[in-house]
Amino acid sequence: MPDIIFHHYQNSPFSEKIRLIFGFKKLAWKSVFIPPVMPKPNLTALTGGYRRTPVLQIGADIYCDTALIADVLERVAPSPSLYPKEIEGLSRTLAQWADATLFWTVIAYVFQPVAMPYLLGPLTPEQMKAFGADRAAMRGNAPRMAVGEATGNLKDYLGRLDNMLDGGKPYLLGAKASIADFSVYHCIWFLQLAQPLAGILDAAPNVKAWAARMAAFGHGEPGKLGADAALDVAREGRLEAGDIEFIDTHGVARGERVTITATDYALDPVEGELVLSTSREWAVKRTDPIAGEVIVHFPRVGFQLKKIEP
Repeated sequence: MPDIIFHHYQNSPFSEKIRLIFGFKKLAWKSVFIPPVMPKPNLTALTGGYRRTPVLQIGADIYCDTALIADVLERVAPSPSLYPKEIEGLSRTLAQWADATLFWTVIAYVFQPVAMPYLLGPLTPEQMKAFGADRAAMRGNAPRMAVGEATGNLKDYLGRLDNMLDGGKPYLLGAKASIADFSVYHCIWFLQLAQPLAGILDAAPNVKAWAARMAAFGHGEPGKLGADAALDVAREGRLEAGDIEFIDTHGVARGERVTITATDYALDPVEGELVLSTSREWAVKRTDPIAGEVIVHFPRVGFQLKKIEP
């Protein structure tokens, strides 16, 4: 199998979710560091405009969103499973809550002036302004939670999670780690980075002990790869859309041109020829002057597909 290539940056919480899954599954992977703010010319050449972090690349196949990336890694390395059969539905549901509700609550709580140097490192006023403008563009018109509400909600959520771990349970849903643990963990990891504000975890000792167990999975076997080399891999890669059952829920046929866009934030449409439509995944084929011909994959949940009318 071609190398697993991971486009990320160090302090990205969703990247930490996948890095820890690499450790859980004991996978080797190639690390490509990307800028935390736009422009990201090498990455957008691969994705067609999708700007969120992280992105997974296997040959000329580009996978967006950590929910889908986790599914891809499960296909690559089925054991140990992120989706134990007896808790698969519950684990996916809890993971979706963590990636949305818990994540945005933590973001609203930690992005206070006292914690910014711990989250972003030492930035000049110009760099801080650029970061703020980039994140404002990503959020668009989405409302932002006030610190007071975030603080109260986060205390409540931490109490619920702590309760789930009562009785010495090693993981949130019992004896086995699942996708739910990795989705909750990246939020707690980012909260711990915000050191002056991380004391809120003291009231949730079970969560703190669980987070330490999760961190022990490590990050697998990372190796370095340059951004230009990743583009070379894409240009030389074999496209893998495959002859998979095509599930149409939009009145769009295979081969028609569509856009795929996130439904919550970073609403940058990716345009291409629809080549894959399964119960959980869409993919479009597109050609870029730098990256060549690639297939960009998205999960159905959290994204919308629209046909481009001639």
